[in-house]
Amino acid sequence: MERAKNLRSAIAHIAISKNNRVCITIILLFHLVGLIGFMVPSLTVLFIALVPWHLLLMLAVVVYSYDTLDGRFLVFALTIFLIGFVAEYTGVHTGWIFGHYRYGETLGTKLFEIPLMIGVNWFLLIYAAGVTLQRSRLKNMLVRIFSGAIILTLLDVLIEPIAIHFDYWHWLDAGIPFKNYVCWFLLSALLLFIFEHFKFKRQSIVAPALLIAQFVFFAVLNLVY
Repeated sequence: MERAKNLRSAIAHIAISKNNRVCITIILLFHLVGLIGFMVPSLTVLFIALVPWHLLLMLAVVVYSYDTLDGRFLVFALTIFLIGFVAEYTGVHTGWIFGHYRYGETLGTKLFEIPLMIGVNWFLLIYAAGVTLQRSRLKNMLVRIFSGAIILTLLDVLIEPIAIHFDYWHWLDAGIPFKNYVCWFLLSALLLFIFEHFKFKRQSIVAPALLIAQFVFFAVLNLVY
């Protein structure tokens, strides 16, 4: 009986590993294809139109990779989506957060002038950074939060020029205000604090793979444009 139980456990582990490989392959493949599409002028318009669908695909991959999907995870995802969306709404309509900016058409359908995909993007970034730090050797929660916020702020430094170039959003200020990066850090820290308090069990490397893919994607585009 014990041997049968161990066999089932081994089979389940192999299945999970295979699923993780499939998820990581999808992440890397679609970022590579997207990179090519953004770099080839004749394909750029098509790939800009596909940006919201790409984010939805990454959302599906991350949700699929989560170990034992439950209501707690869904509450977390919705919480991050809503806080991110409200922060962006406040930023666009008041300028109090991030600075004065407006969203273009690249991120798709908007509600109150804010793309719905921006909430999805906040969830993906926070979850990916949270899991990455969860898997690190950093034992102190505050250190993990601070490190994660720094990582996401550095990612925003790479994202900003590309976002402007491809009509994700546009700044009404003269250049990108330093306030934007300060607010990115603070909002990231708040959302990572929330991640920490959900106390998720150790997750797979799928989310960290997404974070790395994002860094490579925007770093390469910064070298090209």
